[in-house]
Amino acid sequence: MTPTEFTPYAGLIGGILIGLAAVVLMAGNGRILGASGIFAGLLTLRFDYDFAWRAIFIICMLIATAWVALFNGMAQQMAFGSTPLTIAIGGVIVGVGVYLGNGCTSGHGICGNARFSKRSFVATCVFMVVAIVTVTVIRHVIGA
Repeated sequence: MTPTEFTPYAGLIGGILIGLAAVVLMAGNGRILGASGIFAGLLTLRFDYDFAWRAIFIICMLIATAWVALFNGMAQQMAFGSTPLTIAIGGVIVGVGVYLGNGCTSGHGICGNARFSKRSFVATCVFMVVAIVTVTVIRHVIGA
């Protein structure tokens, strides 16, 4: 299986689990499920309850990714074709975008739209248009 292969059942199950996680976090903790906001809360280095649940959430995301890759037979295919420097630069660029956009794709797309936020609706539309243009250019113009 290639990473770009169409897998409707995996997407459906993943979507259900992400939606369930968003509901559980909101109902149990009163927090919005936005991965960048959760991660940013770790950078405060205040080791309290807020730090603990954020750390557990991020650690579980990493474990779940590794677990799925391992048991899906994709562990060998998971590789970063970049240097640590370019990955760090990309992370900074994404961080700036998240800051300027007042949230990340998961926060706006899943939780913001579920709360009928106009800002999240516009942000999600922008994310989708940019993603479509990027894939079109990379696949059909550049030919990569």
